[in-house]
Amino acid sequence: MESVSILIILAIFVVAVLYSSVGHGGASGYLAVMAFFAVAPEITRPTALVLNLFVASIATVQFWRAGFFSWRLFWPFAATSIPFAFVGGLIHIPTNLYKIVLGLVLLFAAFRLAWTFASDNDEAGRPRFLYALIVGAGIGLLSGLVGVGGGIFLTPVLLLMHWSETKTAAGISALFIFVNSVAGLTGRFYANPALLETLPSSVWFWIIAAVIGGMAGSLLGATKFNSLMLRRVLALVLLFAAVKLIFV
Repeated sequence: MESVSILIILAIFVVAVLYSSVGHGGASGYLAVMAFFAVAPEITRPTALVLNLFVASIATVQFWRAGFFSWRLFWPFAATSIPFAFVGGLIHIPTNLYKIVLGLVLLFAAFRLAWTFASDNDEAGRPRFLYALIVGAGIGLLSGLVGVGGGIFLTPVLLLMHWSETKTAAGISALFIFVNSVAGLTGRFYANPALLETLPSSVWFWIIAAVIGGMAGSLLGATKFNSLMLRRVLALVLLFAAVKLIFV
């Protein structure tokens, strides 16, 4: 196996550990890794979503088993995000300016989470139903356009708006990422039926690395890491994604 291929596998493993520890699938990280190693753009987005499916499903199970999930909070966001993620997967638009603006938003969220910490003892209030539907639709559309699962947007919203405590937000985001990744990948497949043929031959090695990393990271996130550590890890995740969006 070539040295570059080994480096990609190791990088995907690290990304999976880091992202899954906060309930994320890692698509933005996988996109950054593949861009860094000059993987063709038409390959990166569907590959990242495929890896997302495996890692997010593992994270969902781990956080669910640990008791960190809320159907009542999850479903209003997912109800609109799923169809809009499908629509986003159908759309192909120039994204240079969009990526820069989005990267700046993520930078703000990263520093907000890193330096201003709300106590998990604070009472979390449920969002208004209409707000959840609107936020879900916006995140779903962005996710489908960019090729991510949307947890990197939903988790900061849940925390900064005090709609959820940290670990429950991670558990909600994990399933949110899974369903949006399915919807986005379906949209891309509908637009391009030959999509799966574009996946690299080494994708199974990448999947194995992502699965092992996802198991390790989600176990740490659900059972070992405290909430303060999770928020700091999430801030690092957002910073990494912002740098990727702005500079890659």
